[in-house]
Amino acid sequence: MIFSFSLVMLWDAWQKQSHPPAVAQTVTSGSQASTATPLPTGVVPNPTASVAGSGAGAVPGLVGKVEKIDTGVKAVIKTNLYVAEVSSVGGDLVRLELKKHRDSEDKSKSFVLFDNGQQHIYLAQSGLIGEGLPNHKTNWQMTAGEYELKDGEKEIRLTLEAATATGGKVAKTYVFHRDSYEIDLLQDSVPAGALAYYQITRDGKPSAGSQGGMMGVNTFTGPAIYTDAEKFHKIEFADIEKGKAKFAQKADNGWLAMVQHYFVTALLAPEKTEREFYMRKVGDNLFSAGVIVPASADGKSAIKIYAGPQEQNKLEKIAPGLDLVVDYGWLTMVAAPLFWVLDMIHRLTGNWGWAIIGLTILIKAAFFPLSAASYKSMAKMKLLTPKLTKLKETYGDDKARLNQEMMDLYKKEKVNPLGGCLPILIQIPIFMALYWVLLGTVEMRNAPWLGWITDLSVKDPFYVLPLIMGATMFIQTKLNPEPPDPIQAKVMLFMPVMFTGMFLFFPAGLVLYWTINNALSIAQQWQINRMIATGDGKK
Repeated sequence: MIFSFSLVMLWDAWQKQSHPPAVAQTVTSGSQASTATPLPTGVVPNPTASVAGSGAGAVPGLVGKVEKIDTGVKAVIKTNLYVAEVSSVGGDLVRLELKKHRDSEDKSKSFVLFDNGQQHIYLAQSGLIGEGLPNHKTNWQMTAGEYELKDGEKEIRLTLEAATATGGKVAKTYVFHRDSYEIDLLQDSVPAGALAYYQITRDGKPSAGSQGGMMGVNTFTGPAIYTDAEKFHKIEFADIEKGKAKFAQKADNGWLAMVQHYFVTALLAPEKTEREFYMRKVGDNLFSAGVIVPASADGKSAIKIYAGPQEQNKLEKIAPGLDLVVDYGWLTMVAAPLFWVLDMIHRLTGNWGWAIIGLTILIKAAFFPLSAASYKSMAKMKLLTPKLTKLKETYGDDKARLNQEMMDLYKKEKVNPLGGCLPILIQIPIFMALYWVLLGTVEMRNAPWLGWITDLSVKDPFYVLPLIMGATMFIQTKLNPEPPDPIQAKVMLFMPVMFTGMFLFFPAGLVLYWTINNALSIAQQWQINRMIATGDGKK
């Protein structure tokens, strides 16, 4: 079973090496390349009658056509956490660079979440629904330039204005806060009966690092919705494209988010406010997901935008269920408590590498009695090897008789031949859950341990840990009973070599866990073997 599982992982690794991810294309004009990327103008959302009410005129769906990005004039806002860019075209938030997080490919650069077309299309858009009202296709008036959060200041405000068809003006204000990834977005002087909408427009391309996992897994990229009634749901882009997306469309609570590897953008409307969620395809591999809310009686509409890392402890304080965007795949039931324990240890040690070692020791201690019973069975099997070899020589030509004699010997000596499998079987779900923790938690991203290990979520750059792991696995193999079948014995000797080859590409944190676990197992198995050999461990 282990050998087959290993072959699957090796095949996935070969696929990853043989089929590199597609390179993002750029649009060319004449002989020179342009950084402009095709971007549909988008679709102004259509509210249902129940949300719009009798006084609001719904705007017909406007099918977006492909155009080059027109950034108009821009305002650049710098806080201690990010650099944001707001465009006069639509009043959109078109770029967000997170200063505390490194780029997935070039560690000298900051990570870019919102992008106006250099690598991805990822925008936060907003507007009003109604005839002659400004939306995300309107040219808004604002003061362009740079705005920087100075020492002692807690926030920066940027206000844009746009005229309505009746000669009035609507104001849109962004509020950027110190030490926070939450951005307030307010629309003021909204005409009576109008609805405000807020949407995230993103292409369907996965973010860097979210594909080609060593165990054949990819982290989720796409919209997600949470309501009190229907809880958390992830929506695939493919389902939106086919018109098969199913989600809660109306509620007076909950949020909508765009999720990708390590990061999330969430639209957080005020609690107890009627809202309608929507999702649609607006262009070639381009999607919008958003929320429609009615303005208040005094003509105001406000929403919070969280755009930043998936830090679980902070997300759960921002909105109910927001921490669920962290993608643990199908092993959430194991991975979530595993990360909780890991986080507790990290608070004591201050280093994720030492936290992994501490977690390994706790897991080993928790399963110590079961492991001890398994190692005793293996030690007894090792003592029986000469007798098994003699039985094979005597009854080698009669398979039925050989199996019967072997079963009788096991029964007489009170040995379970499969008992030694238990430690490995126990470790498999924990191993896979820890893989998901390392793969999906932003806390592990660029987390160092010691010396050359500067990022526990990626492979060891010098392959030192995998080689040490291979050595510990070889020692364990020597401590185990040698199979009477010569072919099986050769396979068991080859296993450390094969696993070392696989672990070369595994995250360093995962290799660290397996190495420490092997070292502890060697100490425990050696002691039990010694006790069995001297007769101290018969009971």
